[in-house]
Amino acid sequence: MKRVAETIEKFLKLGGRKKDIAFLIISGAALIVSIFNLIPLPFDAAWAAVLLCGIPIAAEALIGLVTAFDIKADVLVSIAVIACVCLGEDFGGGGVAFIMQLGALLEDLTVAKARAGIEKLVQLTPQTARVITGGGEKIIPAGQAKIGDVIRVLPGETVPVDGIILSGETSINQSVMTGESLPVDKSAGDEVSSGTVNQFGAFVMKAEKVGEDSSIQRMIRLVQSADASKAKIVGLADRWAAWIVVIALSAAALTWIISGEIIRAVTILVVFCPCALVLATPTAVMAAIGNAAGHGFLVREGDALERLAQVSKITFDKTGTLTYGTPEVTAVESVSAYSAEEIYTLAAAAEQMSEHPLGKAVVRCYKAGGRALPPAPENFRMIPGEGVCAAVNGREIKAGNLKLVFGGEKNAGTRRLISATEKYINSGATIVWLSADGVPAGYIVLSDTVRRESRQTIRSLKEAGILPVLLTGDNQKAAAAIAGQAEIDEIHAECLPESKLKIIGGFQKNGDRVCMIGDGINDAPALKKADVGIAMGGAGSDIAVEAADIALVSDEIKELPHLFSLSKKMMKKIKLNLTFSMTLNFLAIILAVTGFLGPVVGALVHNAGSVAVIINSALLLKWKKK
Repeated sequence: MKRVAETIEKFLKLGGRKKDIAFLIISGAALIVSIFNLIPLPFDAAWAAVLLCGIPIAAEALIGLVTAFDIKADVLVSIAVIACVCLGEDFGGGGVAFIMQLGALLEDLTVAKARAGIEKLVQLTPQTARVITGGGEKIIPAGQAKIGDVIRVLPGETVPVDGIILSGETSINQSVMTGESLPVDKSAGDEVSSGTVNQFGAFVMKAEKVGEDSSIQRMIRLVQSADASKAKIVGLADRWAAWIVVIALSAAALTWIISGEIIRAVTILVVFCPCALVLATPTAVMAAIGNAAGHGFLVREGDALERLAQVSKITFDKTGTLTYGTPEVTAVESVSAYSAEEIYTLAAAAEQMSEHPLGKAVVRCYKAGGRALPPAPENFRMIPGEGVCAAVNGREIKAGNLKLVFGGEKNAGTRRLISATEKYINSGATIVWLSADGVPAGYIVLSDTVRRESRQTIRSLKEAGILPVLLTGDNQKAAAAIAGQAEIDEIHAECLPESKLKIIGGFQKNGDRVCMIGDGINDAPALKKADVGIAMGGAGSDIAVEAADIALVSDEIKELPHLFSLSKKMMKKIKLNLTFSMTLNFLAIILAVTGFLGPVVGALVHNAGSVAVIINSALLLKWKKK
């Protein structure tokens, strides 16, 4: 007995969804025992379903009625279950309660909450600031920094507030704010934003915006407000529940009055219960979610696919979405007697000990070409904000930006060399210059390359009637170059998080349903604001994934056309399910009114309709776009 008591105690402590699933399993088994009379019991086994599934439904209906006079489908179900029990039709009452609870569980499983993204954004908020005082440096909480404070930021630290650099040179990773894949060189007079990361050199800055006015805090508020404005779809059964209840009760009352048989009235209540109507949407959504998972999509919000079916515009972030998000060497040019291959080898040799993403990219791409390891550098030095210096095979090599290689020299010959790189810069590329023994020798072109599947994906989306739009933090020329390769006509460049939010809001005001696809922290507000947000799950940041409704785990954007087609197919299934369930209900009601159906047979017919809806929805699991 002690063991039994302990088991019962553990069962009662089951929380939330686990308890619902356990109740459904027990109820389902009890209904099978009841209908086939498998076990002789002093009472009908269907009572287990009545109690475990019916009581929660009745409680929910009562709470809604008392607290807010909210009439949902639960009200009619409760009346039907109570009526069945009063007439001794225990199986009918248990069956209706079981089906309704099954539908509620499926609906609950399809609705996920994505609040963790805001919490992770909060974690990005800088915790401390290194304020310079008359007596040296003092570390204080970042929230206590004041406008005008002079702050030192060391390599690897997060910028605590918005401000302007007073002295020092560095490279800042500002992907949090702009989504740029590469660090940006900064020096005296340049602005820096809170939440961005100082990669190399130490610098001193003056605080301009602090506390709630800082960039990272504005980002958090944008995500919160965008999430709050996204409406959730209400189930059809609940939307029309008041009318269903009124019609059902009226039909039952009239039938009882006219026929004088209460059994007919109860049967009407049983078959009128919107079981199949409740199951029509969540079963199709669950099946579609399963199908999407097989194509690399993790659907985080249950109604996201419903919203996706109505999308007319799809907005793309550039870096990491249409492109791979990592710099690749796309050209090597010589401006001296050295060959292009020699320029490449010298640059790879000098950059071997570099921590800068561009330097690492040069070395990685050099090795990826199947070449032998470059010579080991000597006397390696890294100059923050400029590049590297090293001795390679007895030659003094400098690899970096114009300032490092050319210094302040701007004669006709220098300008001619620099002008030759404009075609690459206009396409959004970055140039690493190289000099040997103080003489400019050549340069290496690094670009964030467009994904192989981007162009065909955009074409397929256009054919489906969905207009692609590019939203990027890059400059206009770089954005135009990438958009041209991907065949996107509408471009919005130099976008900050606020800009993307405003553009998407403008589309929505014009009646467009918008899908946003991004991968960076800076995309989180836009992902929340859009009707549907899709994050690149592999390359994207955790915060972007948490903010989105759907995560593309495989990063294969070529699957996007399948996802959009799947959402439309799912909506067709839902409409078919709804039509079938309402037609079946209508026929069953006629048979109940005329006395051809009793409560038990009515419950069986009704439940058979629910099974048919489930089977029809399940066909979506293996559906493929033709």
